[in-house]
Order: sequence, then structure tokens, then C-alpha cells
Amino acid sequence: MKRIVLTMLFGSLGMASMAQTTWNESTDVEERPLFTEHFSKEEFAERRSTVYDAIGEEAVALIQGAPMPMGFEAFRQNNEFYYLSGVESPFAYLLLDGASKEATIYVQDRNERREYNEGKMLSFQDAELIKSLSGLDHVKHVDELREDIAAYGIASDAWSFYTPMSAYENLKVTRSMARRTLADRELDPMDERPGRHFEFMAHLEELAPTVDVQNLDPIIDEMRKIKSDAEIELIEWSTHRQGEAILEAMRSTTPGVTASELEATSRYIFWKNGIEEEAYYALIHIGPDAFMNHYHNSERPARPGDMILMDYGPVYEYYTSDMARMWPVNGTFNPVQRELYTFYLELYEAILTNIEIGLTPQQVYQNALSDFDQIFPSLEFTHEHHREAAIAFVDSYRERAKNPRTGLGHGVGMAVHDVGDYSKPIEPGMVFVIEPQFRIPEERVYVRLEDMIIIREDGPDVITDRYPRDIEGIEAIMRDVGMLQRD
Repeated sequence: MKRIVLTMLFGSLGMASMAQTTWNESTDVEERPLFTEHFSKEEFAERRSTVYDAIGEEAVALIQGAPMPMGFEAFRQNNEFYYLSGVESPFAYLLLDGASKEATIYVQDRNERREYNEGKMLSFQDAELIKSLSGLDHVKHVDELREDIAAYGIASDAWSFYTPMSAYENLKVTRSMARRTLADRELDPMDERPGRHFEFMAHLEELAPTVDVQNLDPIIDEMRKIKSDAEIELIEWSTHRQGEAILEAMRSTTPGVTASELEATSRYIFWKNGIEEEAYYALIHIGPDAFMNHYHNSERPARPGDMILMDYGPVYEYYTSDMARMWPVNGTFNPVQRELYTFYLELYEAILTNIEIGLTPQQVYQNALSDFDQIFPSLEFTHEHHREAAIAFVDSYRERAKNPRTGLGHGVGMAVHDVGDYSKPIEPGMVFVIEPQFRIPEERVYVRLEDMIIIREDGPDVITDRYPRDIEGIEAIMRDVGMLQRD
């Protein structure tokens, strides 16, 4: 009988090997698209049209693309460049002519050796393909850029050049973090490099000294503040992967777990679902480490009685998310944790439920405080200094509510701290978070939640509501068996 089974097995294997006569069954050489499939070329054209109208007929906008990164790192375009073109080619430049209302991209020659090793990338030799994919009007060789810039200066001294005057955003690089890096660089006496945007502006002034250089940032910032349906779809996808990662981290939390283990479960969920990168390093705080709200080096295992704070967002097709949750290591809030968390959550929910189209953040705070003042007397605190800290925290929001320029949190989009003025009245298309931060310094207590809010035509949508932030919901999730505990 054994001989018959073996004969049948080896016979079937032989037939399978005879059926396939090629090295690989697949004949597709490359599946990676050369241009985004998430935005139409018409949407990019509409964005450029808005820029034309904003800069006027006697101006051009010039945007510098990202360089090729050093080392084994994939190329990623600057946010500013990608937003207006969708083209992912290194060392590219984009010129938007306000008079002709035509867009020209300057790109390099094909690097055949690199393409042989790493795959195709759009280049000057793909001029017609670039135009058909992106809707850009002209494709030129990058060597023509300097001459074209100088020509605008010769044509008229009435011309203006608009270009971003802030450090460029890229993967894990927000505008504020870029400024921090440049400030740190100034402390190095042996490094005199300015930011790449400063170098570019210096070239503009050298090539066309009579032309006025103006800041493009305010124009793009206000455009980016209002998201299109296509942008919101990517933000939602990114957000829900982050939410799934946080829920898995809750399930996988037991005494002894480390931040790196919870980060590993998150990365598995990100990568498995097509997330290409993280928007920022993992902020997984164990116990008192959370008091340093951007601490990212926790190594000690979690102990019973500790609280964990997790804030770790991914990037999907250039769009990010940002949310945070807290939970007790042993799966149950102790009495003090329950008191302080309940106080915080009541104020937090009062802010969330008062977000409305047409209101300013100042008005939202005023309405939220009015609601919360009805709730606060019923809240219990075991320790009097906890009550005093809670009162001081609420009073800090009373001060914010006096400021007409206050904000609710920060925008989220291509950058995790997105650009745009969020102190203005709330309107459809905005995407932002709130993240109140409650501290009791003498005990290194830190409480923070963060939720993603999309303002739709019919009102606000807290898309992270499905990921519990209430005590009962969190404790129920933690009763499930997590990835780290499965055999």
C-alpha cells in the first residue's frame, strides 16, 4: 500500500513539473504604476489652476522636487511637488506660468543602469508619457531650467517668482520638524549648509536679480487644508490601519510586554495592508514615560498598574493619520486611573460633541466648557491635589476660549501636522485632530487621547469613534487574546 501511495505522489509531482516549462509562471516584469492611481490628472490640473489664479498673470511658481536619498532608501517626492504634479522623479522642478496657465516639468535623463537594477522611473526620455499621465503641458530637460529662469528676468522686471519658503516636507518630515533640524544644524560649527529651499531661493535671485521672489506657502497651505474626496479616501484608509494596530496592541498587552513588541504588532498590520511607511516614529509610552509626550525609547517591560499610551500612525500613498489611545497594562482601570481618565474623557467628549460647521475653535471651546461645567461637580477625586490639577486644566481651556486665534488641535493630511490655518471657522473638507494633554507633574501623570475628525458636507465625522476610548470598551477589547499571546 505504501508503495502505491509513493508512486502516486511522485507521479503527480512529475506531471506538475512537466506542465510548467518556464522558470517563472508569471510573465509580468513590473507591476508598480508609474503614476498615481488614486488621483486623476484632472484633479492635479485643478490644483494648478488655483495656483495660476492666485499668483496672477505676471508671475510664475517654481517648485523644487526632492533629491535622490542616500543609501538603501526608496525615493519619495516632496509633498509640495507631489501635490501639484503627482510626478515621482528625483531632482525634478515644476514651473507654473501664470500668464499662459501652462505647466512645465524639468526632469533628468534616464539612468539606465539604475533602472536595470531597481525598475523604471519617469525621465526626460518619457516626455510624451509624462504628459499623458500627469496632464502637464511641457516636459523639458533639467539643464534648460537655469536659462528659462533667467529669461523671465530679462523679459520684465515686473515678474514675480513664487516658491515655497519653508523647509520641504517629506516622509516623517513635517514643517516644524524640518525647522528643528535646521536649527540643530546651526549649532554645529563645522556645518554651514542652509536648507535646500534657501539654496534654491538664492539661485533664483542670482539668475534673475530683478525679479521679486514671493512666498508660495500661504497659497498651497490653504489649498491643502481643504481635502478632496480622493484625499479623504486615502486618509480614511491610513486611519483605519492605525486603529486596527492600536486594537491589536491593546489585545496583546500583558504585564511584561515591551514597547518594541507592540510596535512589531503594529508594523505587521501596516505592512500586511499595503502601508508603505510610518508617518513618525512609534510613540508607545509605558508608565511615567508618557510624561515626555514624544518619548520613543521605552525599553523596560510594562508592569501591573502602569498605563500605556500609544500614538503611532502610518502613511498610505502620501497621506497620514494620527490617533492615540491609553489603556491599563493589567486590563482593568484601577480606582485612581478610572477617576482621572473619566475626568479627562468628559472634557474631551464635550469638545468633540460641540464641533460644528461654521463655528470657530474659540466658539467650540466656549460651548464645550458650558456643557462640562454641568458635569464637573459630579466627578469624584480620591486625592485633593488631583482635583486641583483638574480644575487648573479646565481653567487653561477657559484661557484658550478667550483667544479668537486659538485652534482645536492640528490638521492631518500629507503631513501628520498638516499645513493651513485651523483657527478659522470649521468648513467641509477639513481633517484635523484634537489632543488635550492633562498633566500632574509631581506624579508624572499624563493623559492624552487623539481622534481623527473629517468635516463632511453634513457635519463632523469622528472616524476613529469605532476604536473604543471609553473605559468599558477598552477593558472589553483587552479581554480578547492578542497576537503576542497566540501559540
